[in-house]
Amino acid sequence: MLRIPLLALALLSSSPAHATPVGEIHRVALNESATLRDQEHRPQILVTIWYPAVDGTPEQPITIGPPGQPMFTIGATASGPAFAGDAPGVKRPVILLSHGFGGSARMMGWFGIELARAGYVVISVDHPGNNGRDPMTVAGALLTWLRASDLRAALGVALADPGVGPHIDTSRVGLAGFSAGGFTALVLGGARAAPQRLLAFCAANPNDGVCKPQVEFSVDAKQRDALLADPAYADAIRHAGDDQTIPHVKAIVVMAPAVIQGLDPASLKTLATPVSIILGDQDVVAPPITNGKVAAVLLPNARLEVLPGVGHYDFLANCTANGPANLCGLARHQSEAHQAALAAAIKTFGQALKAQP
Repeated sequence: MLRIPLLALALLSSSPAHATPVGEIHRVALNESATLRDQEHRPQILVTIWYPAVDGTPEQPITIGPPGQPMFTIGATASGPAFAGDAPGVKRPVILLSHGFGGSARMMGWFGIELARAGYVVISVDHPGNNGRDPMTVAGALLTWLRASDLRAALGVALADPGVGPHIDTSRVGLAGFSAGGFTALVLGGARAAPQRLLAFCAANPNDGVCKPQVEFSVDAKQRDALLADPAYADAIRHAGDDQTIPHVKAIVVMAPAVIQGLDPASLKTLATPVSIILGDQDVVAPPITNGKVAAVLLPNARLEVLPGVGHYDFLANCTANGPANLCGLARHQSEAHQAALAAAIKTFGQALKAQP
C-alpha cells in the first residue's frame, strides 16, 4: 500500500508532453435491461466516446451547468473530428469507463479525455436511472450489476461505428470506474455481484457510508423491499451473480470504489487481472476499510494508493463556485486526486495495454 503526500502529488504531471487533440462523439446503444431502470422504460443508453483526433483539430471547453455559470469544468474536446491519422492497420486499446452514483459520462471527462489524449479510445455511458441527466429511479440505484451490460452495449456501438470501430483493438481492453463505477469495472473484469450479501452487510452496519441514504438520490427501506418483491425485477435479481466478464481485459483502475460488500469475495480472489485502486483516507461515502481496502486484500494482483486528506467527491470533475454545496463542499483536494488517478491509470494501462501516443 502506498500513502502519497499531497505535496508530492502536486508535482506529478499525468498529461503527455504533446498536445494531441481529443475528439468527442455521442451515440445511442440499445440495452433491454435499461427499460427496468429508466423512468420512461426506454432501452436507449447515451454513449460518449473520446478518441485521439487528427492533428490541428481545434478544441472547445467542456462544462456542466447553465451557460456562463458552470458548476463543473471538464476539459476540452472537439466535436466529431476525424480520427488521428494512424498507419494502415494500426489499432488502439480501448478503455470502458463507468461513472459514480448519480454521475454521468461527462462528469468523468476529466479522466476519459486525458486518457484519449494519451492514445486510448475511451467509451463511457450515462447509466439508466442513475445519472445526473435523467430522473433517478429506485431500480437504477439498486440494480447496480446491470450497469455492466450498459458498457458492453456501448462497446458494440463503438465497434460498429465506421469512424471509430476500425481503430479499436478489442484484444487490448482496460476498465475504469469511480465509486459505483468501480464496482461496475470489477464486475466487467470478472467479479460476481452478490446483492444479498450487501443487504446483510447493511443490516449489520446501517451507518456505513454505502448503506446510508445517498445525497444524489435517497432510497428508503420500504422502497428497497418493494423493488425486491416486485416480479418485474425477479429475473434480473435471480441472474445478478452471472458472469459478465468482458474478453481480453488486461488492466483495471478504480477510484474510491464503492459497493464492494456487494461482490462475492471468492470471485475477487480469482480475479488475476492487475487492479490499481486509488482512494482517499477521508472518504466517508465509500469508507476504505469496508470497500477499497477490502478489495485490495482479496484481489491477488492489486495495487493500493491511499491519498491523505482526500475525500470521495474529490474524484468528481473540477468544482466551480457554482457547484452544489453538498458535493463540492466536501471536495477540497481535487487537483491532487485527479493527478494521482491519471498518473496511476497511465502507468497501469501503459504497462498492460501498451498504448502509443
